[in-house]
Amino acid sequence: MSERQIAKIGMVGMGSMGSMMSLLFAEKGCKVYYYDISEYNMKAAEKMVKNVNEETRVFRQHSYQQLCEEIYSENHPRIIIFSIPHGNPGDECVKALRPYMTKGDIILDCSNEFYGNTERRQADLAKDGMFYVGCGVSGGYQSARAGPSMSPGGDPQALEIIMPLLRRVAAKDHDGIPCTCPIGPGGSGHYVKMIHNGIEQGMMSVISEVWYILTKGLQLSYEEAAGVFEQWNQTKELYNTFLIYIAVDINRIKDEEGRYVLGRVQDKVVQDVDNTEGTGTWSCEEAVRLHVPAANIVSAHLFRCTSAELDQRAADAEASGRRQSSAMKVPSRDEFIEDLRKATYFCLLLCFTQGLQIIREMDQQREWHINYQDLLHVWSAGSIIQAGGIMDLLHKVYSESPSKNNLLSNSQLEK
Repeated sequence: MSERQIAKIGMVGMGSMGSMMSLLFAEKGCKVYYYDISEYNMKAAEKMVKNVNEETRVFRQHSYQQLCEEIYSENHPRIIIFSIPHGNPGDECVKALRPYMTKGDIILDCSNEFYGNTERRQADLAKDGMFYVGCGVSGGYQSARAGPSMSPGGDPQALEIIMPLLRRVAAKDHDGIPCTCPIGPGGSGHYVKMIHNGIEQGMMSVISEVWYILTKGLQLSYEEAAGVFEQWNQTKELYNTFLIYIAVDINRIKDEEGRYVLGRVQDKVVQDVDNTEGTGTWSCEEAVRLHVPAANIVSAHLFRCTSAELDQRAADAEASGRRQSSAMKVPSRDEFIEDLRKATYFCLLLCFTQGLQIIREMDQQREWHINYQDLLHVWSAGSIIQAGGIMDLLHKVYSESPSKNNLLSNSQLEK
């Protein structure tokens, strides 16, 4: 099927990700017909579309039925993209759309859905000849607008139809190659995105701990800490590591009155505890279920859970008489910072090897036949976890042994 034949798509869910993806698909040549059960999201989307002058390519719909009628084409099946919360909302959307869908139609779920739900819906829709593709989308709403990393998984027939469209909108690497590819059958696309988020949580935990050592231990200013991260991001091992790159701006950003914003950010993350984000929890469950010792990923998630209990932590600190951290005494600050850089690299590398090992164990059980070099390329641009130095090393490892069962036993990594 020619890429040019896909001229119209439906978008269900117009939150921050869905609205940005709608604009992206419109800019890449599609007419987008959107619907959201939230009137607030619908009004916000209308305003956004008007502000960017996309009224001739992005259209509000008043029901699931109208959306399905508008995107009907004799040239290609309906393609309906989901950008909605995980779990029951997805089931409700499928139920509402199904009476207006026909054989061959495709739901492309770009939400952070649990892979088990993806596979259940795939089996259910297959009874009527319809397809459900679980597609991981990385990069946040900024990349959803500019071009995200995309990892689709599902029936090969459906993947063949949607891949030209995804290649059109996905992030491009430095050679202009789209950062998307078919991951495999079943829920493989959502599975690798789930573990991607586990890796991401691990990396963020490492960087936050390093930042604490720099600013509380060595008592560097925010500007000095930004300078350290900026320098690290130019080194061979850590170059083009997105999370370190944005740490530079996070340390430097100031409000209108010239005050550093970072000093007023509340030490509290609630998405894991209130279940608005499930991928970190699922990643830990998979590590335990598959007997993969993913200590970095699991401990990072537990730290996030602890952070949600801000009031309790404050009460515990007061009751125990815990003191604020004091300055560290080191013989050479420069040498210590270099050692810290090496430790950071090692810990970030471990986040990747642990996450990839979880994927590998599941891959072997399900016989998904994932190409790990392709997977690394998907994460090489537009992705929160892009890390040029680390990925270059892992590419080399997989090129030498594509079916490597345990990355940590590789001589390249041991060095």
